[in-house]
Amino acid sequence: MKLHNLKPSEGSRKNRKRVGRGTATGQGTTAGRGMNGQNSRSGGGTRPGFEGGQMPLYRRLPKRGFTNIFQKEYAIVNLDSLNDFDENEEVTVELLLDRKIIRKKLDGVKILGKGEINKKLTVKANKFSKTAKEKIEAVGGKAEVI
Repeated sequence: MKLHNLKPSEGSRKNRKRVGRGTATGQGTTAGRGMNGQNSRSGGGTRPGFEGGQMPLYRRLPKRGFTNIFQKEYAIVNLDSLNDFDENEEVTVELLLDRKIIRKKLDGVKILGKGEINKKLTVKANKFSKTAKEKIEAVGGKAEVI
């Protein structure tokens, strides 16, 4: 037996019923929707989550938490990824985007102190962690807030 010989067994597969094509098809007039009621009408039916007037589950459950609509989200860059740049180079947000170190600018860029930096760089970003600023300046570079 090979893959090209495989076939569904006789009578296991049926063609789809063509509804609404007249009385001769066996699905004429009401097209299998029944006589009356909400679901027999075109556009009839209820929205997802509707429970027949009973208080739906998503409204019975308690709400939790808080979402701050003024929250800022920063693109994060660790110090060890800045070692890709040349000595005395000025690192800007646009340069980080070009080199694909960050994907999006978001609300700004924050430099974190993970890893070691071994090149003297001028880094321009929106925010710096305390350790990142210390490590950049210890090598002789500058950390400038935009």
